[in-house]
Amino acid sequence: MDSMLRKFKPYYIRKAFRYLRHYGLHDFAVRVQERLAPEHVPYSPWFEKRRANGEELAAQRREAEAYLRSGKKEQEPLFSVIVPIYRTPERYLQEMAQSVLSQSFPDFELILVNASPDDRRCSASLRVLEEKDRRVRVLALSENQGIAQNTNAGLFSARGDYVCFMDHDDRIEPDALYHAWKAIVSACGAGRKEPLLLYTDEDKIRDDGKGGEEHFQPHFKPDFNLDLLRSNNYICHFLIVKTSIAREAGGFDSMYDGAQDYDFILRCTDLIRAQCGCGYGREAQPGIVHIPRVLYAWRVHEQSTADNPESKSYAYDAGRRALLAHLDRCGEKGDVVVSPDFGFYRIRYREEVHPLVSIIIPNHEQREVLQKCIDAIHAHTDYDRYEVIVVENNSTSREILSYYKSIQGNDHVRVVRWKGASFNFSSVCNKGADQAHGTYLVFMNNDVEVKDGWLTELLSVCERPGVGAAGSKLFYPDGKIQSAGVVIGIGQVAGSLFTGMNGAFGGYLHKASLMQDLSAVTGALMMVRREIFEQVGGFRKELAVAFNDVDLCLKLREKGWLVVYDPFAQAIHHESVSRGDEYTKEKAERFRKEAAFMKAAWPDYYEQGDPFYNPNLSLKRWDYSLSDD
Repeated sequence: MDSMLRKFKPYYIRKAFRYLRHYGLHDFAVRVQERLAPEHVPYSPWFEKRRANGEELAAQRREAEAYLRSGKKEQEPLFSVIVPIYRTPERYLQEMAQSVLSQSFPDFELILVNASPDDRRCSASLRVLEEKDRRVRVLALSENQGIAQNTNAGLFSARGDYVCFMDHDDRIEPDALYHAWKAIVSACGAGRKEPLLLYTDEDKIRDDGKGGEEHFQPHFKPDFNLDLLRSNNYICHFLIVKTSIAREAGGFDSMYDGAQDYDFILRCTDLIRAQCGCGYGREAQPGIVHIPRVLYAWRVHEQSTADNPESKSYAYDAGRRALLAHLDRCGEKGDVVVSPDFGFYRIRYREEVHPLVSIIIPNHEQREVLQKCIDAIHAHTDYDRYEVIVVENNSTSREILSYYKSIQGNDHVRVVRWKGASFNFSSVCNKGADQAHGTYLVFMNNDVEVKDGWLTELLSVCERPGVGAAGSKLFYPDGKIQSAGVVIGIGQVAGSLFTGMNGAFGGYLHKASLMQDLSAVTGALMMVRREIFEQVGGFRKELAVAFNDVDLCLKLREKGWLVVYDPFAQAIHHESVSRGDEYTKEKAERFRKEAAFMKAAWPDYYEQGDPFYNPNLSLKRWDYSLSDD
């Protein structure tokens, strides 16, 4: 109740009117409806329960001090925490500084770059901090040079092996540097690539109206995710970069002020990807480490960007330009569109090669279903070089056989026959691939009806270097979401995200509506490069019905190829209308065997988790709810 009453303060009413003006009545109403949905697991008590307590912090200090005394200098990171200061309110300045100085890992320096020399109160407070703790260094600038150059002053004077970046009114948890140190030491000790960039999960803090504070809106992130980074600066805070990499990348560029951190992260990750190569299997990207703990709090108040993103509208164009520069460095071509949702982007990649695409549709009986599927392809495909291969398996009805005869050889359609004693989706799809002439293969269920532009969209993504497969956003006929990508471990084996959610909703941090890399996408509508499909052996016949699409995607990941969820390629999926009742004893046993096969084939995913999800999130729900385990 207190939380609801707080939302009726004049400030929040003004904020609501700003968003109403921006989105319009309908879209505003949709967003309000989604925002008011209750949390399955309330965040604030969940967070308090998992914060490091005094006993844990003391143990961390003892461990860190013993390690530092041992003289293992080659693995001893010295952190330089860089904070640009500009007219920072006294309370926020002190809380920020104390959050750093109270770290359980003691080997760091705090560089406070004072860009407001005429603010005597602020300058005096900074001098006191410097005098009280030898780890504090104040760099006094003669004038405010802008956020990028102010930060560079700290970066290029840093003494640490790693530089860490904070805003002047935010806070870090007392074990933030400890966990960064542990991640670095762990990677080096295991023989992996030395971390060159690390980032943590984060949340927001605000006054609770009762003299205290509350933590809210947590951002639980995946491991490195190139396409998500191109959709939004999801890395953001707490950012820790090897000093040599930060400097080699050129530091922060004032051309992108407002999105200078986004541009900096893009340039650093470009450099690391060029030096370290791509990730394979569960390792999303060598050299980049995600620490799945909430260790950074972004302060929200009436003047902050966190609470009024509209106040930085100029920054979104800077972000768009940063993305264009990034694409140019990567040798990719596309147009960057700023989303109506503040701080989010869509890249429209340019399809240039114009190859033949083979659309493979397994079918058994179900004339009406198949006809709707093929009619939708013809009606909603704006790409001209495609063929449709219907893989007939064991149909006997006069109705479907007559339909096959009517479509054979017409409008890009061919019908081929697979003969087997019992239905095996993998074998049927492999038969279609064998008969295909296309450079790219689309696997499509016969109960799918595509929407406008779907094929050009998937192809433009699949043609990109490094992409092995792309999957679409599927809806039920009633407009609710059927699949927005797949997470390994949901439902014990693998499950679709956002199933049953209102199709107008964006989902957790807009994830249902953002292009991103995932471990798997649904095979109900998936595009794969033919050459790579053949290299990994196609679909495994051991998986006759369930999880064959997930297994294929994991095989692509194992070879270093990206699997991309593309929400802009859309279709209606009636979902398994032709497969009948799945709950017979025989089918239940088959499902059990296929689930066991997956866990035996991919043990790391089930033991360590899906790298494109977050271990703090539930595997019992599909909506990015917190885990209550």
